[in-house]
Amino acid sequence: VGIALWTAVLATGAASDAWEGLKDSTQGNESLSLEKGDCFDAPDGLEGDTYDVDRVPCEGRHDGEVFASVTLPGGAFPGDSEITDIADEKCYALQDQYAMDTWAMPADVDVYYLMPSRDSWRYGDRVITCVFGHTDAKAKLTGSLRGDRTTLDTDQVVFLSTANALDTALYEEPEDTAEDDLAAHRAWAAQVHDVLGENIEALRGHSWPSDARGPVAALVEDLEKARAQWAKASEATDADTYYAHYDKAYTYVDGPATVTARKALGLATTPPAYEEDDSGSSEAEV
Repeated sequence: VGIALWTAVLATGAASDAWEGLKDSTQGNESLSLEKGDCFDAPDGLEGDTYDVDRVPCEGRHDGEVFASVTLPGGAFPGDSEITDIADEKCYALQDQYAMDTWAMPADVDVYYLMPSRDSWRYGDRVITCVFGHTDAKAKLTGSLRGDRTTLDTDQVVFLSTANALDTALYEEPEDTAEDDLAAHRAWAAQVHDVLGENIEALRGHSWPSDARGPVAALVEDLEKARAQWAKASEATDADTYYAHYDKAYTYVDGPATVTARKALGLATTPPAYEEDDSGSSEAEV
């Protein structure tokens, strides 16, 4: 984003003459120096090429909210496809650090990328900017989506850190079925088992407020039951046995105990609805 205007200058054919002056003029220009937590408007929304952005207050209507940035290594321009793949991997991995309560994320929010173009790359642009925007790229967001250590209390951060670690582990489920690759599924089940062990230790080791102690203790009991099922799944000798324990383990994920604990901690209490085969991402090129 910090180099967005450079593509516009290149389009005029005056880049070589204007370059030195442009480097000086961009210093301190807020519209070209978006940072994590900034909200902005773009002339054409979040689709296509973006030549300029205007930082605006998050409280009002805006096109996007920056939640992370990724700096690419130097060298030759890697191509739009490779940059998009990197943005896909990195931005989706970073979104939960900025908006930790995934249950609080509105259904009409998607992840977009502001990426270097081939021309801006020539002049040093190496930054992918990760952005939250409306699922309709021409529509607006209202209010900040930020929910991290700067806005949440310690109890909420501890709870969400464990929840997100489990979600990350579950997301790594092998693409092939257990019938096709039982070994991969068993290895994954063992990883989920280990993550649950770390979560249980973290939840038990934290000093919770009095009104949250009971709900969190009940959740830990469910996590223990789920962990036992993942352990059995990791040792299954056939796909049917594996899936029997897999199904039992999932009955404890985001169940009533989770909702009660979240309510006690002042977090969102409605589980998100996930669509199958959701491609999920869009990008805007700088």
